[in-house]
Amino acid sequence: MSSAREQLLVVLAEKSFCLGQFKLSSGGTSDYYIDCRLTTLDAKGALLTGQAVLDEIRKQGWHAQAIGGLTLGADPIVVATSVISAQQGTPVHGFLVRKAEKTHGTGQRIEGFRGKPARVVIVDDVCTTGASTIQAIEAARGFGFEISGVLCLVEREEAEGRANVEKASNPARFVALFTANDVRAAHVKQNTSSPVFAVSAKCDQCDRPAVTNLPGNRCEVHRP
Repeated sequence: MSSAREQLLVVLAEKSFCLGQFKLSSGGTSDYYIDCRLTTLDAKGALLTGQAVLDEIRKQGWHAQAIGGLTLGADPIVVATSVISAQQGTPVHGFLVRKAEKTHGTGQRIEGFRGKPARVVIVDDVCTTGASTIQAIEAARGFGFEISGVLCLVEREEAEGRANVEKASNPARFVALFTANDVRAAHVKQNTSSPVFAVSAKCDQCDRPAVTNLPGNRCEVHRP
């Protein structure tokens, strides 16, 4: 039987990866987009996410008391991992980092687990520039947590994201379950196993004749 990580890659490739022209939160543009929430908020995807993240935490020997990250991308990862850990008798509690402190009530930025001192793992869904991951690292340390490790589901391997996160997380290690190329390759494999060739169609991205219609009408230049 394949591992939770291997199964998670299949779901990410099926549900979260799409080709096209997209503007990223970093301000850049890309010919693909990965929306991990379509996987982490899917019933099966959430189960696989929680198990794969928990497996990696154990593999790294981080021995964390809690897992958390910046809302919104980290939210389903945190909940899934925490629930799976409790079911397996080794609870890893969850916390979320607000993008800004509340202006009412207790005015706190860290929600959920607040035990200090505590060793914690920071998680995120996608790392491009690393800005959201770094915000969570800084907020967690400012609160008094000790960072055991930092993990993202998918690393885009661009915009110096890894270097930025590693600088902020040092001496804690930063790991990614997958790279964007891993997910792209799995997506292409899923959609080219039984190719369907377009007839008398133009490429969705230019005016060249299409040679395939999976995942859309694509010419030889733009085919996955």
